[in-house]
Amino acid sequence: MSAEDRQNLHAFRDYVVKTLDPTYILSYMAPWFKDDEVQHIQAEKNNKGTTEAASLFLKFLLELQEEGWFRGFLDALGHAGYSGLYEAIETWDFRKIESLEEYRLLLKRLQPEFKTTVNPKDILPEISGCLISQECEEIIQVCSNKGLMAGAEKMAECLLRSDKENWPKTLKLALEIEESQFSQLWIVDKDAKNVELKVLEDDEIETSDIQIFYKEEPECPNLSQNPSPTSPVSDVRLDDSLVPRNYQLELALPAKEGKNTIICAPTGCGKTFVSLLICEHHLKKFPQGQKGKVVFFAIQLPVYEQQKSVFSKYFEKLGYKVAGVSGATSEIVSVEEIVENNDIIILTPQILVNSLRKGTVPSLSVFTLMIFDECHNTGKHHPYNMIMFNYLDQKLGGSSDPLPQVIGLTASVGTGDAKNTTEAMEYICKLCASLDTSVIATVKDNLEELEEIVYKPQKFFRKVKLRTTDRFKCIISQLMRETESLAKKIFDELENVFQIQNRNFGTQKYEQWILSVQKTCILFQLPDKEEESRICKALYLYTSHLRKYNDALIINEHARMKDALDYLKDFFANVRAAGFDEIEQNLTWRFEEKLRELESVSMDPGNENPKLQDLSFILQEEYHLNPESRTILFVKTRALVDALKKWIEENSELSFLKPGILTGRGKTNQNTGMTLPAQKCALDAFRTDGDNKILIATSVADEGIDIAQCNLVILYEYVGNVIRMIQTRGRGRARGSKCFLLTSNADVIEKEKINIYKEKMMNDSILRLQTWNEAVFKEKVLQIQIQEKLIRDSQGKVERVPDKENKKLLCRKCKGFACYTADIRVVEDCHYTVVGDDFRKCYVSKLHPKPKSFGYFEKTAKIFCSRENCSHDWGIHVKYKTFEIPVIKIESFVVEDIATGAQKLYAKWRDFLLEKIPFDAAEMSK
Repeated sequence: MSAEDRQNLHAFRDYVVKTLDPTYILSYMAPWFKDDEVQHIQAEKNNKGTTEAASLFLKFLLELQEEGWFRGFLDALGHAGYSGLYEAIETWDFRKIESLEEYRLLLKRLQPEFKTTVNPKDILPEISGCLISQECEEIIQVCSNKGLMAGAEKMAECLLRSDKENWPKTLKLALEIEESQFSQLWIVDKDAKNVELKVLEDDEIETSDIQIFYKEEPECPNLSQNPSPTSPVSDVRLDDSLVPRNYQLELALPAKEGKNTIICAPTGCGKTFVSLLICEHHLKKFPQGQKGKVVFFAIQLPVYEQQKSVFSKYFEKLGYKVAGVSGATSEIVSVEEIVENNDIIILTPQILVNSLRKGTVPSLSVFTLMIFDECHNTGKHHPYNMIMFNYLDQKLGGSSDPLPQVIGLTASVGTGDAKNTTEAMEYICKLCASLDTSVIATVKDNLEELEEIVYKPQKFFRKVKLRTTDRFKCIISQLMRETESLAKKIFDELENVFQIQNRNFGTQKYEQWILSVQKTCILFQLPDKEEESRICKALYLYTSHLRKYNDALIINEHARMKDALDYLKDFFANVRAAGFDEIEQNLTWRFEEKLRELESVSMDPGNENPKLQDLSFILQEEYHLNPESRTILFVKTRALVDALKKWIEENSELSFLKPGILTGRGKTNQNTGMTLPAQKCALDAFRTDGDNKILIATSVADEGIDIAQCNLVILYEYVGNVIRMIQTRGRGRARGSKCFLLTSNADVIEKEKINIYKEKMMNDSILRLQTWNEAVFKEKVLQIQIQEKLIRDSQGKVERVPDKENKKLLCRKCKGFACYTADIRVVEDCHYTVVGDDFRKCYVSKLHPKPKSFGYFEKTAKIFCSRENCSHDWGIHVKYKTFEIPVIKIESFVVEDIATGAQKLYAKWRDFLLEKIPFDAAEMSK
């Protein structure tokens, strides 16, 4: 260390003292500090606080004379997680840390409110990357020992010392995700994005439509970055001055000539940029006095937002108006006005389907160009196909109105169930017919340039062994057998329901079987309704427990026994907190009887999962070869995402990876998905935070979403069709990328090899179709369209006639009467309430753990079946304008026909052809 460095460290000591907790790095400084100095620093923190301890630490540090201590200090900062302080000292540039001062002062002023309004446990997962790992552990410990208020105070203290440049914005996002009242006080940036979510809550209430509108979009952080000649071109990392590559011009050429085209090119080659080139050419070709109008469709909400940002950035500078709508936003914005007043409209496709049906968009002739992102989805009842049915009806019906040009973008057109090239060609022709395209554009003339830009990862298959013995599985399987036996004894005539050939616990097949059994049991009927209620409720409980045990075995097979056991312990803790009747007490007692043994086997190092050992080996090896590696780990379920995240964080050899997670937004039987802000936060962190080296994702990351360049893709027991294979492989965009498929099942490897064969078959089929005369190809497409329209027309357009007959709603768990459908009213076109005092006697309410407001609604409580020992979740209680009303979810009930006694189950309100009677304030006032 030079004298200048020592002088600098002394000069910047105030920054160090305000940021560093020396106790977190003392273990790394052992070679330079004496034991009594370490004890002195520890005592100073305990007696006088962290700042005084940091001052003392710095005093001892500056007195050191041994060789290498300065580098040792920097390394200690790096190991402990002080990345901001490390960077500042290494460059002697403290401007980033200085820029945090205003936020520190703000948080100090707001500390009393932070302490009383923020639940630290809720936001800790989102902000953990802004804290030292030991701080996170201490916050959890304080919450457990002293309560949430003390935990929030500890969290505020830690944030005040954070050296992470992004902590104020990360905190803002975390508060918004949890909808904390404190987010209104925590003002980070006047220009921050404004996202309004009109949704009750996925885990509580199902609405007809999720309504989302983006009033202002954040700038894409990569738009201004011009890729170097040797770097891959992401689909959204664009600059408006970027010169198109030859292969991109080749892909755009047929569309620029006005032809309906499917552009099939690898993930990462810049298909979005190609669509911008096409769009710009299209809008500029119109003569004076005429205007083009473009609609770009994106299926996933993160992709919608991403593309809207890119198109806005590119085209608004050219004087074009760009707007976007996602979700049914009639209360916030008129789709009709958005379409009428803008040149380029970004939509999720269901918006246009709804608008065409309602007539708010009169026909597709209002557009001159339609671009379908991920166009391989155009099939069956997908919204893309609904739009194209409308298009083809207009085309084949002899309408004189002009139709828009159609462009499809995809990395893979797929092959369907084709077994050979001829069948694959037929499948691709049908996709072309669905999109009315006569050209499939691929890179042929500039293939070498494309291969320089887009790197196809090297693929590796790793077959790993299962545990040789699995005591955990034996114990849980025995509990499942006992539970099945208890269920069979409930009613002799149901014996046949519980028969299944070759039933294996801990499999997807068992999951499907138990769902089938559960449905049969829910709809089981007896003349004696009290007896029916007793039996149905008992079977509901037994099958629910079997399902959870099955989930735990699946987690156990792919992750740690500890994670599977934690999953079950959480489930039984929730059981205890709810109704907890005699059956649940018995099932809980049986589990707890085995709990000590389960805990013992789950903690035994000899029971470590060989799959995890192999995964650990891959990660350690790859990061040893390249410490800057970026990884996406694909898994099948959200439960596995959580389990692998915990495993990495708790593994001393892998915790440096600082895993992030990305899951879908929909609901599963385990939990709700990530909200859109949470997905954005995860993606932004992975793009910008160098410490966040691995993203654990479900299929939501397969396609479309822009994910930072990765050089390592790991498919963990994860395989799909050929389209999914190409999409997931395309996540590895960096030069020298690798893709590992890790599985204990030889069939999974075989399936992926079949996908590789199908990819070759697809490429061969495209090449053969491209040799066809274009007129011949158009005629082939037309014949398919005519045939498909005849089939559609012969099936007829069946009108969904509302069912006006009065029916009963029964609790799905205990079969107790809840209400009549005649008493159901629809609020704001998508929420369902029940009028009349009789219904109020059927439920009990408990204060909602996360009360919040949305639009005219204020969520106050959860409602449950009031029958003894039932407490089945029926929905929520809200204040709507001046009314206090329940809002129910149909999935909590059985619908019974009063005349016939026939019973039905519905998963969504839209599946139930109920006559929609609007909520009437005058009726309520009576």
